[in-house]
Amino acid sequence: MRALKLVSPGTLELVESALPEPGAGEVRVKVAGAGVCHSDLHVLHLEKSMGAAFTLGHEGSGWIDALGPGVTGHEIGDAVLVNLVWSCGQCRPCVNGHDNACVTGGRHNHPPSPGLGPDGAMADYMLVPARHALPLGEIDPVAAGPLADAALTPMRAIDSVRERLTAGSTAVVIGVGGLGHMALQILAACTAARIIAVDMSDDKLELALRHGADATVDSRGDAAAEILSESDGYGVDVVFDFVGIAPTVELASRVVAPEGAIRLVGLGGAVLPFGADANTKALPWGVDVRKSYGGTRADLTEVIALAAAGKLTVEHTVYPLADYQRAFDDLEAGRVTGRAILTP
Repeated sequence: MRALKLVSPGTLELVESALPEPGAGEVRVKVAGAGVCHSDLHVLHLEKSMGAAFTLGHEGSGWIDALGPGVTGHEIGDAVLVNLVWSCGQCRPCVNGHDNACVTGGRHNHPPSPGLGPDGAMADYMLVPARHALPLGEIDPVAAGPLADAALTPMRAIDSVRERLTAGSTAVVIGVGGLGHMALQILAACTAARIIAVDMSDDKLELALRHGADATVDSRGDAAAEILSESDGYGVDVVFDFVGIAPTVELASRVVAPEGAIRLVGLGGAVLPFGADANTKALPWGVDVRKSYGGTRADLTEVIALAAAGKLTVEHTVYPLADYQRAFDDLEAGRVTGRAILTP
């Protein structure tokens, strides 16, 4: 079978590999589609090796092709979504419903994830722990892969502030990319908040209006002033930053209200000024700031339910697996609306 592997820092190769056989508790999935994420670009551009070559692709979906010993509850031919977070299911965080903080990841890392160590979905086939192959039902698996991250990650961020997103509240979504356009749909479907989308692309601002935004703000102008004018200068209840570069993080801090919340989701590398002092110019009193990894099984189950109900769709462009370089180049150049998906 073919597999797209990171063989060294900055180098991808589509190689021939042996067809893997599922072990105890595993299923083999015939891949239908694999989303290409900015995290894949981040991994590709790391200067240090992550160890032995591995197959990329943490947004995978397809059909179960083979069952390992002891697997129950799955049938060959079932359409499944591969969970992003391969938690153990037994540690205290997992038992308490925080499986995205499973102890297998340790304090400074994240739990195992396909395509970020274990072989992922940018291949003809992949092995998956059976408990992390979630049924898709009638959802088309070709376009479903990005639900595992592009939808799961904003769902976790939104679930962490759901009680704030009541009637009369305002939420700001910065960055209408792969995750941002999913966040807009989730906010529209699951909350009563007024939604303001921020981007610097006319196409993406138009996309935002199609996917639930009540208003849009062009970040090429004075975005902070425009957003504050929407709240009489007081600030907004929640800001979701799906970019994470210095201008977007600064924007989040400038428009959040006292006792508001900021969720830093994008991995742009910026730092949010935060001090144990009385300086409320940097950040108002009482602001709740969090960054989180992926989401929980409960979050992903909710994502699948929204997609099944037609309330969550992935804007995407399909590329053949063999054309992986064009997909990566298009994503890096900002030419992809929503998600790029590689299909074997």
